[in-house]
Formats: sequence, structure tokens, C-alpha cells
Amino acid sequence: MKGTAILFQERNITFIEDVEHSFFENIKEQCDCNNCICKLNNKTVDFGSVSPVFWHEDEIDWAYGY
Repeated sequence: MKGTAILFQERNITFIEDVEHSFFENIKEQCDCNNCICKLNNKTVDFGSVSPVFWHEDEIDWAYGY
């Protein structure tokens, strides 16, 4: 099942689209850590401190006006 992971960081909100739910679960386990490190497109990415995180199944309709 693919969807969008929504990460809330200190000064940013990051949307990562078209990822497996297991990717989201990996990030969720690292909430409140200083370094949230994940593999994305075969690259290791450090998102820094992330809390909270949310999952949105399928794609987000950006035309809706988020």
C-alpha cells in the first residue's frame, strides 16, 4: 500500500509521496529522536528531529488547496 508520509519538523513540514507504509512505520519508530534516518530512493536521508508523523493513503489532491 502506497501513500504520503507527512513529517512535522521544528520549522518545516515535509511531504514524502508515493512511499510504502513500511517506510512510514520506520519513521514513526524514530519520532522524538535527534536523527530520523531512512532509506529513500536508495539513498540514506537524515530528516533530523521529526515529531509527529502522519500517513495519508493514496495521493494528496494538491489542487484542493492545502
